[in-house]
Amino acid sequence: MQNEKRQNILFVATMILMSIYLLWRMIFTLPWDQGFWNMVFGILLIAAETVTVLTTFELFLQKMQKKHTQLDFPNIAPEHYPDVDVFIATHNEPVDLLYKTVNACTFMDYPDKQKVHIYLCDDGGRPEVEELARQFGVGYLGFPENTEAKSGNLNHALSKTSSPLIATFDADMIPQHTFLMKTVPYFLVPELTEDNRQWLLRTEKKRSDKSKSGRRRLKLGLVQTPQSFYNPDLFQFNLYAEQGIPNEQDFFSREVNILRNASNAVAYTGSNTVISRKAMEEIGGFPLKTITEDFETSIRLQQAGYITYATQEVQAAGLTTTTIQSMIKQRIRWARGILQSLQNTRAIFSRKLAFWTRITYLSSFLYWWSFFNRLIFIMAPILFALFDFQIVNVSFWQILIFWLPSYFCYSMSMRYLSSNIRNQRWSQVIDTIFMPYLIVPVLLETLHIHERKFKVTNKKKAADRQWMTSLLYALPHLFLLLLSVAALLRYVHGKYGLALFYSSIIVFWLVYNMIALCYALFFMIGRRAYRETERIRAQEDVVIQYKENNLRYEARTVDVSEHGIALYVSQPIYLPPESTISLNVKTERYEANLNAVIVNVKKDGEGWRYSVKVQPLSEMDKRQFMQIIYDRKHSLPEQLNLWDTAYDDMVRNVQRRVIQPFSNQRNMPRIPIQCPVVFTNGDRCTLRSFNFLFFSATDFQGDTTTGGLVTFYTKSNIEVILQHTRKTRSRRDDMLLSVVNIDDLAERGLIDQMLDDLMQSQSESATED
Repeated sequence: MQNEKRQNILFVATMILMSIYLLWRMIFTLPWDQGFWNMVFGILLIAAETVTVLTTFELFLQKMQKKHTQLDFPNIAPEHYPDVDVFIATHNEPVDLLYKTVNACTFMDYPDKQKVHIYLCDDGGRPEVEELARQFGVGYLGFPENTEAKSGNLNHALSKTSSPLIATFDADMIPQHTFLMKTVPYFLVPELTEDNRQWLLRTEKKRSDKSKSGRRRLKLGLVQTPQSFYNPDLFQFNLYAEQGIPNEQDFFSREVNILRNASNAVAYTGSNTVISRKAMEEIGGFPLKTITEDFETSIRLQQAGYITYATQEVQAAGLTTTTIQSMIKQRIRWARGILQSLQNTRAIFSRKLAFWTRITYLSSFLYWWSFFNRLIFIMAPILFALFDFQIVNVSFWQILIFWLPSYFCYSMSMRYLSSNIRNQRWSQVIDTIFMPYLIVPVLLETLHIHERKFKVTNKKKAADRQWMTSLLYALPHLFLLLLSVAALLRYVHGKYGLALFYSSIIVFWLVYNMIALCYALFFMIGRRAYRETERIRAQEDVVIQYKENNLRYEARTVDVSEHGIALYVSQPIYLPPESTISLNVKTERYEANLNAVIVNVKKDGEGWRYSVKVQPLSEMDKRQFMQIIYDRKHSLPEQLNLWDTAYDDMVRNVQRRVIQPFSNQRNMPRIPIQCPVVFTNGDRCTLRSFNFLFFSATDFQGDTTTGGLVTFYTKSNIEVILQHTRKTRSRRDDMLLSVVNIDDLAERGLIDQMLDDLMQSQSESATED
């Protein structure tokens, strides 16, 4: 409560200070006497500042109302849950991608699973998709003659089904098992009343009256859960920031869309949603004359008097775009589609919408002009410092008095606004990256020059992500960076002392923009992707077995993926290389049996990490294993690492691109030891390391050239037979001795004891020294 009060005070103070700043800028700083072009650029700059600030004010006001716009989540008796149709929309996505989504849908909890009707809605009419539906025992709704993109596909599904609620998923969005249980109950609130913390069915009279809380009967059109992703987006991946920043779309899905509950302007994002069939029938189904049918659907529901509600808890995760080209195309489609839908529905001027709803849609319209604003903010100091444009008529001390306090409060407010999902620096970086590619589409769409063709986003990983090709997308950023450098050099040339101090505002502005442009260059250069599937951090119990030698170990997963698992064990374990071992992975809900082959072993803190390639033993094991991987909260960050600065990001990007990491491809652990031994023939040496198959040894006393067998006994009288290989360890002088009787020791279960004996001998030797 105290934090909320502090937040609201800061928001109010920021709005007051920024309003004073904008009024001062408009009245006193425009260059009226500096000529036509100076005046034009001066007006553009103040317009960009005003639009940016006012759209943020709208979010501040919604944030202040956030707690008052949350719906109560009711406790529903199992018999009251209605039937639900689950639509999985597909166009040309591969079957292996659909497999994971359909599989997850079959595992969703529901009191009576007979009431959950899953349909693959395939507007491609593909036989392999129909076969997949048959394999899972779900419905198939093929519509190969569809000419109306996703809207036509979903409308066809609506016409073939009848449940009162509809859950929609994109082909790549994998729901958690709790999805329906965390969304459907909201739709039963109109039928219930809360009495002493118990939810009871309303009588007919109560249904027409206000409830005890004073609220009128809820008319709920849809419940939208956040869009979330299990793979790093391009900002996280290309900038080596997978553990430092959240997904770029999290700010909208987990913050902005939640805030829009306050004005009933929540956007339907096309997936991870439950919708009322009655509401959809009332608006005539999914709209057709737009390339963002989801966004327009939510507006039309609101115009029909329905509430669209966004929840904060992630209940499904999908695959985000993995190429720069597809991300830019996706963003252009969103920009043009949202502007189309605002024009189609006249949402900003519609009397069917409440005043604050229309204000929110005005803010949505202005948001897409933020990229043009970003260009203005980059060009303004360049025009002044490089080309001598006088676009602001102001003194240094006036800037400190009017701009500095408002800028400081604005930056702090942005942090409160985004709940550490986004800060001002990352907003500038993201806008700078997209800026060159969105200005023209937004302008064309604003002028009603429409794009009608729906384009499915490509989410396949690029096989040839070469930096020269990607760099072509960075040419506008490179040009602006060179102009900024030239402006900076020209502006500070010959300035010393106070002259340089008075120039600090322009220098700061130029450097600030240059940092964002450097981020853009690193982003566009990209980073090569080696993995076919994503690793997701997970700590689950694993039993490892090698049946030939009766070996059995317990471990924990570090991360899991469709083709591999990283296992953590506290002590090194013996598993024969290039041999198939058995894994049993078990969670509270799922269990899968897998065949595995070790591909890498390395030290991990106090323990050891074993990386294995895996293959499920059966179809049921595959289905269970897919759920072990994906039915969880994803492991990517949900908040910014506040300790990371722009300097840290720049250094990390340079280092990771210049310094190539050492690749360790061992499939056995190399355990360091320092253990003197005496062989039965009287020879001596010091064992330096051990990987179960070989010892490396040095300090030999005796004949080391025979290549024969030698034997020693551990403290527990375990016989270890070695053979000289006459080979040395790579880049060392240590001699390699192979362990001849390793399989016998494994079968007798003596390996762990042998290793303990060696470690104990090492400790005793160190004590004596």
